[in-house]
Amino acid sequence: MKLKLTALLMGALALGLSAQVNATEHHTAQALEHSAMATAHGQDGHADQLLKHAEEGLKHAEAAEKEHAEAHVHMTDAIKHLKEAIDHAKKGHADVGTQHTEEAMKHMRQSIGQ
Repeated sequence: MKLKLTALLMGALALGLSAQVNATEHHTAQALEHSAMATAHGQDGHADQLLKHAEEGLKHAEAAEKEHAEAHVHMTDAIKHLKEAIDHAKKGHADVGTQHTEEAMKHMRQSIGQ
C-alpha cells in the first residue's frame, strides 16, 4: 500500500508541476492531488485521512468550478462585443466598433485572469 501511495503522490506532484501557473489550474491540480491522497488513504482503511483530504479536495474543486464559470461568462461577453464590432464595422462606424473590440479584449483578459 505504501507503493500505491507513493505512486499516487508522485503522479499528483508531476501533474501539479506540469500545470500552468494560473489559479484555476492550480485549484484543479490541488483538487486532484488531495483526491488521490484520499483514495490512497481509503484503500489503506484510514477513514480519518480520507476525510481530511476529501474535504480539502472539495474546497479546491469548488474554487476551480467557480473560476471556470467566471471565465466562461467573460468569454461570452467578449463574443457579444466582437459581434457588435463586426456589425458596426459593416456600417462604417469605426469608432463604435473600436469601443466594442476594446471591451472584448478586456473580457478576454478577465477570462484568463489578467
